[in-house]
Amino acid sequence: MTTPRDLLAQAKAAILEVSPEEAEQRIGTAQFLDVREPDEFEQGAIPGAVHLPRGHLEFSVEGRLPDKSQPVVVYCAGGTRSAFAAKTLGDLGYRDVVSMAGGFNRWKDEGRPWKTPRTLTPDQRNRYQRHLLLPEVGDRGQQVLLDSKVLLLGAGGLGSPAALYFAAAGVGTIGIIDMDVVDASNLQRQVLHNMDRVGERKVDSAKKTLTAMNPDVNVVTYDVRLGADNVLGIFDGYDLVVDGTDNFPTRYLVNDASLLTRIPVVHGSIFRFEGQVTVFDPYVGPCYRCLIPEPPPAELAPSCAEAGVLGVLPGIIGSIQAVEAIKMLLKLGDPLVGRLLAYDALESSFRTFKIRRDPDCPACGEHAGEIVIAEYDDLCMPHGR
Repeated sequence: MTTPRDLLAQAKAAILEVSPEEAEQRIGTAQFLDVREPDEFEQGAIPGAVHLPRGHLEFSVEGRLPDKSQPVVVYCAGGTRSAFAAKTLGDLGYRDVVSMAGGFNRWKDEGRPWKTPRTLTPDQRNRYQRHLLLPEVGDRGQQVLLDSKVLLLGAGGLGSPAALYFAAAGVGTIGIIDMDVVDASNLQRQVLHNMDRVGERKVDSAKKTLTAMNPDVNVVTYDVRLGADNVLGIFDGYDLVVDGTDNFPTRYLVNDASLLTRIPVVHGSIFRFEGQVTVFDPYVGPCYRCLIPEPPPAELAPSCAEAGVLGVLPGIIGSIQAVEAIKMLLKLGDPLVGRLLAYDALESSFRTFKIRRDPDCPACGEHAGEIVIAEYDDLCMPHGR
């Protein structure tokens, strides 16, 4: 009859064990995997270790450690669970796995580096539970979101759904710039606001909605006009910009500031029944000037106030902008860098068009001159959405 000791002996015979000293030499080349329980991990862990309790290993490890050729050092408290885990990883096709003998207890007793990991509170675990179940997000991804800073250009049709989903997702700092007031005509599409706030500053109304939704979120408001005199200062410190503006002067200004600061911009636009989304990642993909080198005449670019817009359309486009922003923050999937996603509500169709960097682009091309932040109000008259 096979005993637990027999199973442990079989596991150790099938794997390679290393001492804590040998394991420490692998820092920087190997991924450390902590298979202890959450309460053990919260009391201290090896810096940079991925935490995945032994009981979840078989069904979750491939999402947390997708590269099976990467060296892995597995550890637990004393070296028993890590031995079983190392054998399981080998059975799953991981090619370079070792178990650390003596586990974290020996590592700590020998004075090797460790720290108390930052962990989510019980309330946060409950709030973001569905994120935590995703191996691609998990605890680490949620903490990235909580540490992230996103700037929204506009608290209108596109900014409203994006802001709501950023707050719900736990994006820690949401900046909002808008110098307008809430008008009853906004409420057909700008879902951050309501009738009780007609006449209020939009940024104040937005802050009330977002902080009521999630107390984790810090909402920073800018009740000013975005211009050449303040754009770089406002952009400073943010990880990403979500552009919900609707006029060419501001879009060119934002593009130039993005290139100077190297802050990506998730661009969205809407018109009548159609919308578009793309991501401008400075010097990685094309910039806005690669897409539209020169603006069309003002008479060929009517605003939504002049041509109208289906109220639910910005909800769709703004939500896609939020998805693209979160993908960029978490480095997930294939963001819309170098691709333009076009949506037609009447056809219920999506089309994707490739956009390539223009080597002769005056802003990001090979021979582009120095970028000078300037006003572009002479290009066309701005409109409000």
